[in-house]
Amino acid sequence: MTTTIDKTILISGASSGIGEATVRELAASGARLFIGARRSDRLEALAAELGATVAWQKLDVTSAENFAAFAEAAEARFGRVDVLINNAGVMPLSPLAALKQDEWTRMIDVNIRGVLNGIAAVLPRFVAQRSGHVVNVASIAAHLVLPSAAVYCATKYAVWAISEGLRQEHDEIRSTVISPGVVATELGNDITDPAIASALQDWRQKSLTPDAIARAIRYALEQPEGVDINEVIVRPTAANM
Repeated sequence: MTTTIDKTILISGASSGIGEATVRELAASGARLFIGARRSDRLEALAAELGATVAWQKLDVTSAENFAAFAEAAEARFGRVDVLINNAGVMPLSPLAALKQDEWTRMIDVNIRGVLNGIAAVLPRFVAQRSGHVVNVASIAAHLVLPSAAVYCATKYAVWAISEGLRQEHDEIRSTVISPGVVATELGNDITDPAIASALQDWRQKSLTPDAIARAIRYALEQPEGVDINEVIVRPTAANM
């Protein structure tokens, strides 16, 4: 039996990969979606394809002001906001000794500050209406550390910690972490170290497709009020980490 999700949902990083798959999955559920990313051409095409229940606005998650305006626009379009899916993320892996400090900063800005900016944009609304759901897409990297991934893993552990803090502070707000294993997406296409880029392609020989993560998100959203799925870890069956 398919459950209808009668909610207004904000999704960041919606132009490709897990974000796009989640837009498609939730649009099929009947949800009203307000989708954001940097690549507005992709957002526009996706919204046009899926119809009037999907609206879009260009979004820079690293800007608190931009995220606040995004939430305001969603509320103006659909009347309220029920769910935030913080999905935007970057993964330019490199050894610490490479000292790619600009890439470290970018991961911190997108993966951590972006999540906090999203929460700040919706939390006053959720508190006022005494309901809401924040879904943060972390990673299996929130639970392990690998060479070349120290900073990335740190950012994803931070996402887990922020989500747990939100859960403990607000009884009326649901908090879910989705932690994917290796997924075939564009994540990591910005890796500048050739050896690590090659290794990522090897890891992706055993990978999930983005729709697997979209279904996990939908599962968390479909639960009745009073049921909070705190974390879902989704790995390829053949994965060894």
